[in-house]
Amino acid sequence: EKFDIVKKWGINTYKCTKQLLSERFGRGSRTVDLELETQIELLRETKRKYESVLHLARALTAHLYSLVQTQHALGDAFADLSQKSPELQEEFGYNAETQKLLCKNGETLLGAVNFFVSSINTLVNKTMEDTLMTVKQYETARWDRELGGLRGAGEVWRQVPDGRIPCRLEYDAYRTDLEELSMGPRDASAVSRLDAAQSQFQSHKDKYEKLRADVAIKLKFLEENKIKVMHKQLLLFHNAISAYFAGNQQQLEQTLKQFNIKLKTPGAEKPSWLEEQ
Repeated sequence: EKFDIVKKWGINTYKCTKQLLSERFGRGSRTVDLELETQIELLRETKRKYESVLHLARALTAHLYSLVQTQHALGDAFADLSQKSPELQEEFGYNAETQKLLCKNGETLLGAVNFFVSSINTLVNKTMEDTLMTVKQYETARWDRELGGLRGAGEVWRQVPDGRIPCRLEYDAYRTDLEELSMGPRDASAVSRLDAAQSQFQSHKDKYEKLRADVAIKLKFLEENKIKVMHKQLLLFHNAISAYFAGNQQQLEQTLKQFNIKLKTPGAEKPSWLEEQ
């Protein structure tokens, strides 16, 4: 049984190597799904751009957190000086109150921005990554998991990670093999080989089309989910930022209620998300 597996693997590797070399030297045809490949490349580019947004949003969170901490410390300093400087008690007092209010609004804004960051992180590193894993299976599907640690031989396969053979390459290799046999003589032996080649080709075709369909479905669902998530998150981000810099405390708090964002209250058993930054 082990010998049969290795033999089958060797034949498969030979056919795929032959197909790959044929494509490289311009003698073999390659199946190309332009629409699907364009969508895949667009997804990769979109993911890179969203990762940049995520990085910047995290930087904004860190800066806002530092600002809130500074305002909190400044407010405490003003309050202390208000008690110890009778001649400037009123001035220090209203500055302390101002910093206290700014600190409260800053914490509310941080709650909104943190929710935005969390949602974008889920979209990029879970939802998009899950779709790209399906794409990877489509592009470099392992031919036979029973081979365990066995790897493809030859310099030509060094570019293929972990001995994986692209599903598309397998499909084209067996398609080419079938086409070549179809153009040959039709004696009893040739007909038998042709039938076997037809069966193998159909098996790889079914595998290739299933993976291609899986990718197409995942891409469609991802696009729908991305639009839904980003519509909500961009509205949240805009409303929260606008309300904060307009000094509209009521609108800022209403934004968090609108999106069901709850801040940890002081004295809660678990540390607030601000403390966890």
